[in-house]
Amino acid sequence: MRLPLAPSRTAGVGPVGAEATLPPAEPQTPTTAPTPPPPIAPAFVDVTAVRRAVWSPHAPVLLDVRWALGRSDGRESYLAGHLPGAVFVDLETELAAPASPALGRHPLPTTATLQEAARRWGITAQRDVVVYDDAGGTSAARAWWLLRAAGVRRVSILDGGLRAWVAAGEHLEEGAVRPRPGDITLEDPAAGAHLAVVDADGAAALAASADGVLLDARAGERFRGEVEPVDPRAGHIPGAVSAPTTENLTGDGHLRADLRDRFAALGVVAQAHDAAAEVAVYCGSGVTASHTVAVLASLGIDAALYPGSFSQWSNDPDREVAAGPA
Repeated sequence: MRLPLAPSRTAGVGPVGAEATLPPAEPQTPTTAPTPPPPIAPAFVDVTAVRRAVWSPHAPVLLDVRWALGRSDGRESYLAGHLPGAVFVDLETELAAPASPALGRHPLPTTATLQEAARRWGITAQRDVVVYDDAGGTSAARAWWLLRAAGVRRVSILDGGLRAWVAAGEHLEEGAVRPRPGDITLEDPAAGAHLAVVDADGAAALAASADGVLLDARAGERFRGEVEPVDPRAGHIPGAVSAPTTENLTGDGHLRADLRDRFAALGVVAQAHDAAAEVAVYCGSGVTASHTVAVLASLGIDAALYPGSFSQWSNDPDREVAAGPA
């Protein structure tokens, strides 16, 4: 290792014949440049990359995030068959704080709660993380978003999820996996240091802005106010644009090849990475909107998440709700 040189010093000169002396040497402390952070992993990875990683000496942490609105059989499905070494993640209890009308159905967990869960899953600063589900990544994206927002740079979503893994001829493992605890240190995902967030006021301002786009990732019929299965009022945030998360995917749950064109048609264009986010996404409770944030990230577009989403918005009687098409 090359050490920096101390500034040169000149010896003091005394009378003729006197002994010249140097000032006492100052102790030198070796210095090293700080280790740069690892590059950010791609938002999505394919089965081939995951298969290669799983059987490598540096296998990633695999998180199984099977969840769907109105279903509670994710853990049972996981136990019946999952990617080798995968750990089950309970979205309701590990990726969300308790629901409330003031915060929505899936508020962001506290940093301490998320860190405790992440260590329980086996996450360390040295291992990559891959998340998946059986719904094209639309629920696993919640784990992706929380970990990225909390400072984990090496986390990706398996494109196509469990279905793609099985279709590729890969085997499944039964039963629960209990990994060695990790030691990851997380930051507050709500702080916006790594991924942008907006609150209800920010979402409203963006929707009303001529330069901004607020995307509604729920199904079109919920956006239009034709049905509302869980929230107190039907419709959408005024000024929002309907962009169902399911339309990010093909019929077999893979990412569509024309996503850049899709979002361009919705008014979303790439912006400089150091610019403030001019795009935000919401859904019912901040879960499936995370998938759209991940898709936009894969296109080089930074988008903010509105974590409270429509479940928070529609519980506030002072917030206007619109109905009908965008």
